[in-house]
Amino acid sequence: MSNDKPTLLVIEDDKGLQSQLRWHFEDYNTVFAENRQDACAALRMHEAPVVIQDLGLPPDADGVDEGMKCVRDLLRLSPNTKIIVMTGKTGHEHAVQAIGLGAYDYYQKPVDPNALDLVVKRAFHIHSLEEENKRLQQRNQQPLEGLITNDEQMLKICRTLEKIAPTNVTCTILGESGTGKEVVARAIHELSPNATKRFVAINCAAVPENLIESELFGYEKGAFTGAAKQTIGKVELANEGTLFLDEIGDMPLNLQAKLLRFLQERVIERVGGRTEIPVDVRVICATNKNLEQMVADGSFREDLYYRISEITVDIPPLRERNGDKVLLARHFKRKFAKEHGQQITDFTADALAAIESHRWPGNVREMENKIKRAVIMADNKMINCDDLGLCGDHNALSLNLRQVRSEAEKSAIVRALCITEDNISAAAKLLGITRPTFYDLIKKHDINIGNAS
Repeated sequence: MSNDKPTLLVIEDDKGLQSQLRWHFEDYNTVFAENRQDACAALRMHEAPVVIQDLGLPPDADGVDEGMKCVRDLLRLSPNTKIIVMTGKTGHEHAVQAIGLGAYDYYQKPVDPNALDLVVKRAFHIHSLEEENKRLQQRNQQPLEGLITNDEQMLKICRTLEKIAPTNVTCTILGESGTGKEVVARAIHELSPNATKRFVAINCAAVPENLIESELFGYEKGAFTGAAKQTIGKVELANEGTLFLDEIGDMPLNLQAKLLRFLQERVIERVGGRTEIPVDVRVICATNKNLEQMVADGSFREDLYYRISEITVDIPPLRERNGDKVLLARHFKRKFAKEHGQQITDFTADALAAIESHRWPGNVREMENKIKRAVIMADNKMINCDDLGLCGDHNALSLNLRQVRSEAEKSAIVRALCITEDNISAAAKLLGITRPTFYDLIKKHDINIGNAS
């Protein structure tokens, strides 16, 4: 069959009806399954956007209703798949129950292929609209270049960055290791008038103390043993662009005085040189240390502290960023799956629970490494807890709005929307409430779907 045809999964054990539906839906890549196990395997393999399922599947050996169990399993595997359940004349109550579980629509036998065709076409259309909406959301989730967030604190920070980027103020970015301070610095540079110029970064903690001055300011030929030629430093290299001083809290005290002079006068002298060289550069600093405490301890100059802190931006750790864990996990999943040529579709429910409940002490950097490992190690199209290397109590997704106060309701709703990628039915089911109640809460908390914050 043509790969260009949309895939339709039909779960039906009646061979005659299978033949009729195969003939009628010739414009689709129609895949058939006769039981729940085969249906789940087919959905994993073919990722069908729309499923037609006969609710009258024979019960299993234990007498369990296979029809309802199949609906549950398929939606657990792919919450956005549109399931159209088919039932006999006396099965109206079962059809309503299936809709309550998250099925898209139902159709009553005997089958009128033309009427069923309209239902199927509408289901494909709705699915395609939801996918397009997801693509638009992903664009909106990058309010600044490189920054992916739905968290209210982070969105406020993004608005702050937009204001300071066109100016030439020296700002300092604070935050734990791995929170993305360099990403924020690059976002400021990309929004600045000097975006086409160089962004030069230096990690003050990574350069030996006896070399950091020459790394920053450069040196003249013969300035010290081994200085065989004139060398331009990072500051001069960043002229007309942006200089990013990472881990400035680790800068030696003797060099802090020279950095302060440069920030005040905007001129430098190379090591071993006597000529003042004017430099026009935007300076952004970052540290994971408490500079105020360092000033009090005498390990950081007070005058330099105030000079680099014209504006400070405090990046919250990932554990405090509402809804960003799953959002970032899915971003890294797409990125690394593409890089490594892996066909990874999503995370299992247990994996999502693990991602939400993990404290992420290494923040975004730790998550990036975990997801990269998971993409490489995954044996299936769905990443599980073992692939992530996460274990423990993952009950963080057991959300119940009746057990939390009003301040926590919005947080729970935003998390549910992020986990289900704005699927209203799935989010309501995750929270244990009805769709009308969910809509009332969205209105109550003024949450816009697609930019929940």
